[in-house]
Amino acid sequence: MRNVKQAVIMVGGQGTRLMPFTKHRPKPALPVLNKPCLRYLLESMAEAGIKEVILACGTGYRSQPLKDAIGDGSDMGMSIDYSYEEEPLGTGGGMKLIKDRLDDVFVAANGDVFADILLNEQIDAHFSSKADVTIALTGVKDEDRPKFGIAIIDADGRITEFKEKPKVNETSSNLANAGIYVINKDVLSLIKENKFDFSKDLVPKLMKERKRIQGFMLKGTWRDVGRPGDLLDVNIDMAAKHGDGTWEKKVSRSTVKKPLFMGEAASVSGSDLSSAVILNGTKVVNSTVNKAMIMSNCTILSATIRNSIIGAGCMICPGAEIIDSDIEDGLTIGVDKKITGERVKKE
Repeated sequence: MRNVKQAVIMVGGQGTRLMPFTKHRPKPALPVLNKPCLRYLLESMAEAGIKEVILACGTGYRSQPLKDAIGDGSDMGMSIDYSYEEEPLGTGGGMKLIKDRLDDVFVAANGDVFADILLNEQIDAHFSSKADVTIALTGVKDEDRPKFGIAIIDADGRITEFKEKPKVNETSSNLANAGIYVINKDVLSLIKENKFDFSKDLVPKLMKERKRIQGFMLKGTWRDVGRPGDLLDVNIDMAAKHGDGTWEKKVSRSTVKKPLFMGEAASVSGSDLSSAVILNGTKVVNSTVNKAMIMSNCTILSATIRNSIIGAGCMICPGAEIIDSDIEDGLTIGVDKKITGERVKKE
C-alpha cells in the first residue's frame, strides 16, 4: 500500500431531512450504536494510515457539537482541523478553498454517509491503476439510481460513463458513487470556479479531458443516511454485525430476539425486545421494543415502540404506543398516548 496521509471530509450539510434529530446536533454527530456516525469513517481513515483530517464546514455550520462528539483525533493517532466557508461552495469547492494545504494525493469523502470501510485497499488500487481519481462504488437497487451518481466501468475498472442522479431507465448500471475518493491534487486545477460540485462538475470535466477515473468496489459497510429510517436501519445493521456481548448482564426477566445493542448503564426489565438499539443510560421497563432505536438517557415505562426512533432524554409513559414515528429529544409522551407515522417535535 502506498502512503496517503491526508483526508478532507465535507461536513457542511444541514441534515434537514433528518429532522428532528439534527435540530440539536449536526448530521455527522448522530449516533450509530455508541459512536457518532462520522467516527466510523474517521477510524477507517486512521486504519489506512491517514494522519491529518480537514473537515470542510459550510457557512453557519455548528461545529462545536461535532468537536464535542469526535474530539481532536489524538485518540486515533491523527489530527482533525476545521475549514469554514464564507459562502456555500458545493461539495468540491471546500477542497479548492484549502488547495494550498493539500498533499499531492489525498482522500476526500462526503461526511453525510455512514462508512465503516477498508480504505487502504482503495488507496492501493489508486496507485496500481495510475488513476487521476479513484471513486468508491457500491451496488444499489434499481429504484434507488435517481438518488446517486451512477457509473459504468470497463473490464479494468475504469469509469467510462458517469450519470449524476439518472432516471431509472437512463442507465442499466447499479454502481453508485459512494462519495469516497482518492484524488491527485492537480486535477482540481481543471475547475476554474471556486464553487463547484464534485459529481456534477469535476467528474464530467475529468472525463472530457480523458483523465483516468478508476472505480473501486467498496469493501465494508456503507449506507446513505439521509432520513430517519436510514439512521434506524444502519443502527440495526451494525447491531447485527457487532452486537454487544455484555447485554445479557443488563437485561432481566425479558425475552430477546437479536440483534440487540445496549449502551453503558442501560437496563431492561420485564420487556420484549427484538431488533433494538438502546443507548447509554436508557431504562426500559415492562415494554415492547421492536425494530427501534432509543437514544441516551430515556425512560420507557410499560410502552410499545415499533419501527421508530426515540430522541435523547425522552420519557415515554405507561400505555403509550409509538409506531413508525420519530420523537425529538427531551419530550414526554403521555399516558396512553397513541402516535403513528409522525415526526413529533417540541411546540
